[in-house]
Amino acid sequence: MSRIGRLPIAIPAGVTVDIAENNNVTIKGPKGELSRALPEAMTIKVEGTEIVVTRPDDLKKNKALHGLTRALLNNMVIGVTDGFEKKLEINGVGYRAALQGRKLVLTLGYSHPVEYEACEGVEIEVPDQTHINVKGISKEKVGQTAAEIRSFRAPEPYKGKGIKYVDEYIRRKDGKAGKTAAAE
Repeated sequence: MSRIGRLPIAIPAGVTVDIAENNNVTIKGPKGELSRALPEAMTIKVEGTEIVVTRPDDLKKNKALHGLTRALLNNMVIGVTDGFEKKLEINGVGYRAALQGRKLVLTLGYSHPVEYEACEGVEIEVPDQTHINVKGISKEKVGQTAAEIRSFRAPEPYKGKGIKYVDEYIRRKDGKAGKTAAAE
């Protein structure tokens, strides 16, 4: 059995789970509401204060869907209770971020400022000019938004200039090697 799929998901206080036909699941919590259509082959049941996902047989596809379904449900429960956050850091001389209403304005060394507006359900904060926080209840939307912001100027390996995740490590390369006296 799937190691992840067989684990039950605890439902915290204040969270309601509604399972409609065709595995359309709606989860409501203190931070908001998420709904998603999950694979119909899986059986999703609410047993007391837990959500249990079972699969019909041991086909390879169903084994994969078992863990996926459980992980998606768990992310929905975490999203409506705690929410998700990705932190980005900007490195580089003159590189900075500013917030104008809901629009993020980035100065990244191009001839023009880069403007980005987040999708619904995602909130962008700029605590200072070199840090960006992306928050929301959907893990998928938060991750996608952070990845799109990072893609405007991905960190380069020589000086590390660009936008990176706070916990990301940039492997540095040596610059151009100069001539040495022994090489001549």
